[in-house]
Amino acid sequence: MSDAASPPPGQQDIAALAKGGRTNFLGFLLRLLARIPFLIIASRFYGAPAMGRFASALVMVEFAGMLATLGQKRGLAQRLAEGDQHPANSVGDSFLLAMALSLGMGAVIYAFPQSMYPSSAFSLADRLLVLAIPGLALGDLALAALAYRFDVAATVRARSVVEPWTISIAAGVFYFVSPESGLSLAYLLSVWAATAVAMFSLVRSYGLPHAWKPRPMLLWELARRNLPLAGADAVEWGTRKLDVFILRFFVGEAPLGIYYFAQQFASLPQKLKTSFEPVLGPVITRSVKDKDYAAIAKQVCQVGFWISAAQVGIAMALGIPGEGLMGLGGPAFVSGTAALVFLLVAEVVASKAVVSEAALVYLARMRNLWISLATIAVQAVLTIVLIVAARNAGWGPMYVAAAAALALALSLGLSSAVKSRVLSRILGHSISNWRWGLAWAVIPAAALGTAVTWLPEWAELSLGIPAILGIYCYMLWVRSFGPEDRVLFRKQQAA
Repeated sequence: MSDAASPPPGQQDIAALAKGGRTNFLGFLLRLLARIPFLIIASRFYGAPAMGRFASALVMVEFAGMLATLGQKRGLAQRLAEGDQHPANSVGDSFLLAMALSLGMGAVIYAFPQSMYPSSAFSLADRLLVLAIPGLALGDLALAALAYRFDVAATVRARSVVEPWTISIAAGVFYFVSPESGLSLAYLLSVWAATAVAMFSLVRSYGLPHAWKPRPMLLWELARRNLPLAGADAVEWGTRKLDVFILRFFVGEAPLGIYYFAQQFASLPQKLKTSFEPVLGPVITRSVKDKDYAAIAKQVCQVGFWISAAQVGIAMALGIPGEGLMGLGGPAFVSGTAALVFLLVAEVVASKAVVSEAALVYLARMRNLWISLATIAVQAVLTIVLIVAARNAGWGPMYVAAAAALALALSLGLSSAVKSRVLSRILGHSISNWRWGLAWAVIPAAALGTAVTWLPEWAELSLGIPAILGIYCYMLWVRSFGPEDRVLFRKQQAA
């Protein structure tokens, strides 16, 4: 009876992806609501220079945390699919490797704190920010393991509820306790709070390891096998942080803090698409195992369209009233509006590269890695060229920062074009996440957005953003979505 009532495997995969999409979109909204208090507290209480120092330190800490996972956020899905040992033991192996790497890198960064704070203005509490590195790595791996079992709700709880609300509340409290290091301490507390929630969900789902003990040779093989994935992750992450890393040497702490303020809003859509990766990974690995390339193309195009459609709407809702949004940080922060717009555009054009890479890491790891390395090299050169050109033209520091954001958008657009082309050749099917039906949603939303910019700032944000999203979503539903797209908003009945 169950076989007759069960939907075909392809529909089951789309349904699983849709369930993850619904949960992720809810997580985006929750994260947006929770992130605004932190940004207001950080900008109004601590000021732009303190935010600049904080952003400079996070570049090194988050890079180390990402490297410590050694590509296992995606490699773990393949390892669990092989089923050669108890799932909790596989997760334990990944944890041990990540912990060893994170502690080693944390010790190096602690010994050379100037890598975090080039201005040499830091306290002992600021140096303790390196303690977030193992928390970041373990949290990412725990959530990746849960996503393999399609438990995306755990990611929403940890990353969209616990982490942003903890850092918002803690930043307010620490301002009265340790105003010099309050942002660093609040971040450290939020990372470990989110990791604790993720670990609790992991133990409930997987249980504890059975007769597990460290196996050095297995860990070495795991590290060697995941190097291409780790390289791809490092480059993908680096494209989002290279602009901040380079700007540290061209603009002061205050402009860097304003740029970081804009980046926090623009990175919210990035969370929407990167949270699809752990859900998309297990679905693609099964199709790769069956050599069902048509299914992979369908899954990539479907998720790519969902992500693009969501990001275009979010980019318009946040970018059109951008001056009012940046004004939440204070009058000085309005100068970062151009950077905000370019950063939002970058997230839209990057979506095709992200979903294409989700398949390429299993079908052509080394080719994907070389494309990623070429992308970040182009971005580095382009960023420096545009920054120098802006400075030579006599433009202000925030226009220099906007030049870095433009370089990011151009390089990510190039990466999307190349990676989708390579994946299309491998699969023998076209890869596209654009449909002309999106224009039916974009045009009225853009017209309404232009009109709301004439309203007072409070109305522009409180009424304008929901109105833009509302008309966009309505037109998307009636003019752009087909039956399979509507699965995203329909709960699946159990067979």
